[in-house]
Amino acid sequence: MTLDGALIGCGFFAHNHMQAWAELDGARIVAVCDHDLDKAKAFADAYGAKAYADAATMLAQVQPDFTDIATTSPSHRPLVELAARHSRGVICQKPLAETLEDAEAMVAACAAAGVPLLVHENFRWQAPIRAVLNQVRSGTIGQPHFLRLSFRHAFDIYAGQPYLSQTEDLALMDIGPHVFDMARALMGDVDRVYCQTQKLNPRVAASDAFLAQLSHVGGGVSSVECSFLSHYQPERFPQSLLIIEGERGSIELLEGFRMRVHAGGAVRETDVEPSVPAWGEKPWHLVQESVVEFQRHAIAVLNGQEPGQPTGADNIKTFALTRAAIRSAAASAVISLSQST
Repeated sequence: MTLDGALIGCGFFAHNHMQAWAELDGARIVAVCDHDLDKAKAFADAYGAKAYADAATMLAQVQPDFTDIATTSPSHRPLVELAARHSRGVICQKPLAETLEDAEAMVAACAAAGVPLLVHENFRWQAPIRAVLNQVRSGTIGQPHFLRLSFRHAFDIYAGQPYLSQTEDLALMDIGPHVFDMARALMGDVDRVYCQTQKLNPRVAASDAFLAQLSHVGGGVSSVECSFLSHYQPERFPQSLLIIEGERGSIELLEGFRMRVHAGGAVRETDVEPSVPAWGEKPWHLVQESVVEFQRHAIAVLNGQEPGQPTGADNIKTFALTRAAIRSAAASAVISLSQST
């Protein structure tokens, strides 16, 4: 059975959504919507869908099997609540919402309607991160107790998404949800955070770098860092690098898509670079392939074959951690997640 989907938001990143849906069996986008009808028509012409300028009209007429929301966070709550009434599955881009109240309302709306809510946290679906997660979950290094996770580059992210240069709490709101989601997937839930931010680029309005120290519920600790103005040759974007240590071994994810596993008295190195989709290109292939894999997973979730990763309910914890990190940076203080709002 092929699932019929509707996409809301025809911006820069939505092209990746559309290309990935077109590549996958089992789902197709039959309608697209953007408040700029010309954008919607351009998407409709390019990808073979019907164009709308109003989401309520589109969803009422189409009644899709799923709705893929690829807009910015201020619009997420009303769109998720709307989609929950008109489709049997909802996918929402990160960050999930602007406030914890909105995030909780979105999760509640989907729960009341009996439809799954998935959050498009595609970083955890990147091939190198999937490889590390598989090693950790299989017990290769035993119980993890330390993580260092780094996302540092100088790639011009503002060329394709100029609004980012004016985004409040830029690094924490744009990349924070991704890296905190990966840290939680690898190390478990977080109960305390201490965060410092920096504003490095004079072109941007807010902090474009941060360093966060996380204390995990199980006793592990993580150091999570991000910078949008770190110069390396070759450019590392969009790779995330990490070291994770456990009771029986360690794993390194190194630049150039190399995973090095230290376990059992030996070292094993593996190439974990993803393939380039037919519609993709380097260096974006890391992100593009992860979108394909996340959306493949979404199809399985909608068909009742897999539990969601991450669900809206789980992502509320990542959202709360992101907001707590922002509070920590503002107050120069350790913040308990029980205090997060």
